[in-house]
Amino acid sequence: MRAYVLAGGEGTRLRPYTYTVPKPMLPLGGKPILQYVLENLKRCGIKDVVITCGYLHGQITSYFGDGSALGMKIAYSIENEKMNTAGSLLNCRERPKETFIVAMGDHLTNIDMADMVRQHKKSGAIATIALYHAKTPLEYGVAKVKDGSVVGFVEKPVLEHDYNTAIYVFEPEIFGFIKGREDFAKDVFPRVLAAGKRINAYVFDAVWFDIGRVSDYERFRDIFDISRLLNQRK
Repeated sequence: MRAYVLAGGEGTRLRPYTYTVPKPMLPLGGKPILQYVLENLKRCGIKDVVITCGYLHGQITSYFGDGSALGMKIAYSIENEKMNTAGSLLNCRERPKETFIVAMGDHLTNIDMADMVRQHKKSGAIATIALYHAKTPLEYGVAKVKDGSVVGFVEKPVLEHDYNTAIYVFEPEIFGFIKGREDFAKDVFPRVLAAGKRINAYVFDAVWFDIGRVSDYERFRDIFDISRLLNQRK
């Protein structure tokens, strides 16, 4: 099975770090974020990967090469302009003819992709979205109001959400719903649902982090550096 790893964004929210380094290549614990993505795919038995990249792509291609150093087979689809998530697939020279995976090149996760693929195939859906189940506790009590009167209180409630992690499993049929320079969540999925096609939900609560801001990156960088230092002292 093949996975398409999207790594073409400019990472503007992570400037100044991304002025000279593409976001997926920012180092954590001595290796780039993208390497953690690839290693998790390999751990799940997925070794055939196409990386879509554009901004400062030479750093990605020169570092990973053909993937043999990781025990993987890596090819590249180079973008000369912004294609967005779904448009990146249309830019690839060869479209998959069987079930395939799409993942982001700048997220940290240990999601079990093999289990997600198994559930997807059982569902018979055209697409499966990995949804991260998160709980957010509020610091304050919340009043329940009806017709201008307070009718009760909930003390420090916990809000639960299922976040779209932008990790997907697709059937080749999905290409019939993709147009150039589109995003999956914003453009493609509404079109799929409007056509009466099913999108399967794979809800998980393992590790998943989107390193989208400078504060996120610096926090994780410090955590990884401290962990690496402690391991060296053992």
